[in-house]
Amino acid sequence: MIEFYPQIKWVHVAAVIVSGLLFLLRSILMHTGRQRIALAGPLRYLSWTIDTVLLTAAFMLLSILPGAFFANGWLVVKLILVVVYICLATLALRSPSVVRRRWAFVAAFAVFLYIISIARAHHPLGVFMPWLL
Repeated sequence: MIEFYPQIKWVHVAAVIVSGLLFLLRSILMHTGRQRIALAGPLRYLSWTIDTVLLTAAFMLLSILPGAFFANGWLVVKLILVVVYICLATLALRSPSVVRRRWAFVAAFAVFLYIISIARAHHPLGVFMPWLL
């Protein structure tokens, strides 16, 4: 299955990009008074579908990588931050408070970008690695 690694990784990266852009779009809709569109079924179902593809590709990558790839714990940190991101993104789209939605959006997007930096660096410190090591 390792021969399919590049294709699976491409699907995973594409799903990350589309998922992030869809979250950004839905958040913009929420903050511009178009909550009905942002929370409409088609956008929600599209989001779930993209996230399902993303997670499926992630689990496929996990299953074909050698065990030594997990030695420094970056995948564990990334997984924990994905849960944090999901909670913040849900709050950013569902909170009744506008102020809370805005802060949750900023925090969720920052966590999203940090997750990407961890994945690119293959290190738990991600973008902060050059300054802290």
